[in-house]
Amino acid sequence: MHSITLALLLSLHLPALAAEVGGQMPAISLAELASRSDLVVLAQARDTDYLRRRGIPVSGSAYLQVLIPYKTDQAVDIVEVYEKGLHDNECYFPNPGISEEGRRYLLFLRRDPEDEKRYRGLAEGCALDVLVDDDNRYAVQFPASGINLSDSLEPHARKMTFRDNYAIVSDDALPPALRNAMLATGQIEPYPRAQSDSVQKDSLSPANGPDDRRWIYTTGIRLTTIRELMGAENLAH
Repeated sequence: MHSITLALLLSLHLPALAAEVGGQMPAISLAELASRSDLVVLAQARDTDYLRRRGIPVSGSAYLQVLIPYKTDQAVDIVEVYEKGLHDNECYFPNPGISEEGRRYLLFLRRDPEDEKRYRGLAEGCALDVLVDDDNRYAVQFPASGINLSDSLEPHARKMTFRDNYAIVSDDALPPALRNAMLATGQIEPYPRAQSDSVQKDSLSPANGPDDRRWIYTTGIRLTTIRELMGAENLAH
C-alpha cells in the first residue's frame, strides 16, 4: 500500500529515522523506472476488486483511468493493476468512496506475465502520488511518496497551492519527527490555512487541539519536469 512514511523520510535525508523503518529497496532514478516499465501514465483510481483479510487487501486488481499517457504500446483508457500477497512496495490502491474523486498517480508498470491484459508494479514500487493545484495543473507531491527515488528533486520543487483533498494529511499519519522536519522546511502547513496564525510555534499545535490537527502539502514538482527527468529515450518503445 502507498505508505508515505518511508519515501518521505528518505527524501528528507533523515537516515536515523529511515533506519527504524527498515526493509526499503535501494533508491532508483526516474529514468531507470521509465526504462524498465512497459507502461508509464498519469492515472486516477476508479475502483478496486480485492480479496481482503481483516480489512487488508491480499490480492486482486485496481482499475485506474488514464489521464496522460507517457509510455504505452497501445491505446489504453482503463488500466488494470494486479497485485498478490503482502511484501515490500506492494501495489494496492485505496478505493475511492461513492462521492469521492479517486487519487491520481504517476504509474510505472510492467505487463503481467500471467495475463497480458493487465499490469503489475515494479519491485521498487509502482506509483508516485500526484496532486492538483489551484491552476488545475498536475504536480508530483514533494517530498515524493510511493517510491524511493535517487533523483535530487529538491532543486525542482516549487511552492504551490493545492486544491486537492489528497493534499491534506491527518496528524497521526506523520511521525512527529518527520512532521516537525517538514514544518521546518515549509513542506506542510496547518490546515485549514485560516488557522495558521493560531499555531503555537513551540508546540506546533493548532488551537483546535492535537487530536484534530491536519496539515496540507505546500510543495510539488510539475509533471513537465518529471517527464524531462524520465528522459524521452526511456519513454519510447
